[in-house]
Amino acid sequence: MLSAHRREALPVHSPYFGSSLGQFFKQYLEPIKLNEVQVDWKSMDLSYLLEDKYSIHFANIVKKAKPVYGADIVLKAYNVNGDVRVNYKDQSDFENIARQFGIFQEWKDGVPRTAYKGVVVFRYQTTQRIFLVGPESLKLLQIED
Repeated sequence: MLSAHRREALPVHSPYFGSSLGQFFKQYLEPIKLNEVQVDWKSMDLSYLLEDKYSIHFANIVKKAKPVYGADIVLKAYNVNGDVRVNYKDQSDFENIARQFGIFQEWKDGVPRTAYKGVVVFRYQTTQRIFLVGPESLKLLQIED
């Protein structure tokens, strides 16, 4: 039985369901395109999603991502070949960076929504992943910077 699951696609296809009742649908959800490729999930090894393995798997991906710093973060990230890691210092810094990428800026209970150990993952106009990494995230993931 899988005990952890990180979804990159949303399970709800209607703006009228969910706790926000469509509040953010137009801005954040409507542009998301559903996958049109058939996936045979039963044939895939998803054991890396088990909690004891997932943190290690996720940490390895974050560690391999190329750090990007400074102004023009969107342009710098876009010009990197491969996954990108962008650090944020606090909620205000996260919201500023999220706004530049056009992603959801909301926090709940002191962490960004969708964050895993303070890391928010998304794709920006390409297949590359962008990791927004919080001030304690590398320590939580046992990554030495």
